[in-house]
Amino acid sequence: MSIGERRPGVAGGDDDAARLDAGLPDVDWSIAPVGATFSRFAAPSGELAVVSLGDPSDPRVVLIPGVTGSKEDFYLLAPILVAGGYFVQSFDLAGQYESAQAGPVPGGRYTYGLLVSDVLAFLRSGEPAHVLGYSFAGVLAQLALVEQPGLFRSLTLLTTPPEPGQAFRGVRVIGWLSWFLNGRQGAGLMIWGIVTNKNKVPPSRLAFVRSRFDLTRRSSVDDIVGLMKRVPDVRGQINRSRVPVLVATGTHDLWPTHLHAANAQVLGATLAVYTTGHSPCETAPHQLARDMIALFHRAERAEQSR
Repeated sequence: MSIGERRPGVAGGDDDAARLDAGLPDVDWSIAPVGATFSRFAAPSGELAVVSLGDPSDPRVVLIPGVTGSKEDFYLLAPILVAGGYFVQSFDLAGQYESAQAGPVPGGRYTYGLLVSDVLAFLRSGEPAHVLGYSFAGVLAQLALVEQPGLFRSLTLLTTPPEPGQAFRGVRVIGWLSWFLNGRQGAGLMIWGIVTNKNKVPPSRLAFVRSRFDLTRRSSVDDIVGLMKRVPDVRGQINRSRVPVLVATGTHDLWPTHLHAANAQVLGATLAVYTTGHSPCETAPHQLARDMIALFHRAERAEQSR
């Protein structure tokens, strides 16, 4: 697919990357990849916990985790991107895990304005980046791109809510229930599903995701779930920005594949679908990295031709 043409396409395939993913072991997610460095970033909302991997002189990639997630969600993906010649950074969102102390003023709420301001500040702290937004963070990344497209070399939306407005309405099986739940009730249902392992993750992964709730602010989860019930529709602006976009999802994601495909069509994005669930960065990192690097190369070639 030519970046200049911006036609929707399909990435992926049965190859060595898929075979490598099929052989992934259960790892200890609290142990960082060799060479990782940790720091704190002074964002508008407070200090954010950051992990970096690779050579800072290489092209920059920023991976943003979603609600109830953290930078550790990319511990399998990041080393593959580094091996491909990229410098990778990730940070915990305000209120989440090791960024739990960041957030609004006392009595305030976690808003799109607060969270997007953090994303923009982090992107401004370095060179323009290839950005991945995971789940809810894909919404933040799109809003940040619309505000400052020059900070983005490409955008990957990883299992990001594919419909604007009330984003939970299309969730498989229980989407109808989301109309009757407020942010706190919806957050409670989400947390219950995670800690009781409805996602059927391996034991080491389950232990880590449960432990994160000891730090994560419940108010941040409540507010973010509320935000996901009113997702702004900026897809036309994303398409017109000419920033190359990849929509990546799993066949067993929370949202059906046909909704992600329709979203990719509106965005003018490439679509990648893997035989996995909501977390391809954990379960299909080699395939995701392959498709991301292909996107990066197309974006970089397009930049050179301008």
